[in-house]
Amino acid sequence: MSQEDIVRLDGVRKDYGETSALDGVSLRIGAGEAVAVMGPSGCGKSTLLNLIAGLDRPTGGSVVVAGQDLSRLDETGLALFRRRHIGMIFQFFNLVDDLPALDNVALPAQLTGIPARQARRRALELLDELGIAGRKDAYPAVLSGGERQRVAVARALMNRPALLLADEPTGALDSRFGEQVMDLLIDLNQIGQTLLLVTHDPHLATRCATRLIELADGRVARENTLEHTE
Repeated sequence: MSQEDIVRLDGVRKDYGETSALDGVSLRIGAGEAVAVMGPSGCGKSTLLNLIAGLDRPTGGSVVVAGQDLSRLDETGLALFRRRHIGMIFQFFNLVDDLPALDNVALPAQLTGIPARQARRRALELLDELGIAGRKDAYPAVLSGGERQRVAVARALMNRPALLLADEPTGALDSRFGEQVMDLLIDLNQIGQTLLLVTHDPHLATRCATRLIELADGRVARENTLEHTE
């Protein structure tokens, strides 16, 4: 693993009124790691993901991602930072319903100013690598759950992100499609993609991650390195 930290949290707190969602969390994720975060509902998993993605701001402490202190960016700067450096995969895909698969994938690149033809060329390459180039003209409504999540993964990879965030990426899939997405995440990590998973699923965590962080009451309760024999 590279010594470079892609994610560095120091003493991060996040309060909502009288409630602390995160209470002094410190965390490092090195380049090329695959880290899973688990814990019961309300433990702070989603808050942690949102802070790392720059979708929310901490009450205290610092969040540094890909060398950038996110507190130094305004909202416009955070949006641009996300587009350039962070890929996000969601439980319910979050695809644009009235765009075909190819245009869904190309969209993040076009939002950063890349010409449409160039963006669509890379989008097609990604769909081909993920085995669904033949569905490039299909709209999300006619894609299977597994196909939709592959389109979502391709979209997340479009701008070659330093960090891929996955929020319950198999939560809306049946076991067969869920296994396919797990295989895909493993393959991405093996070629060097840094990955942070938030999940309730211990099978997903132990299969796809090299390190497991368990949260409880807004704090890191346990941290384990996962050994893979495959």
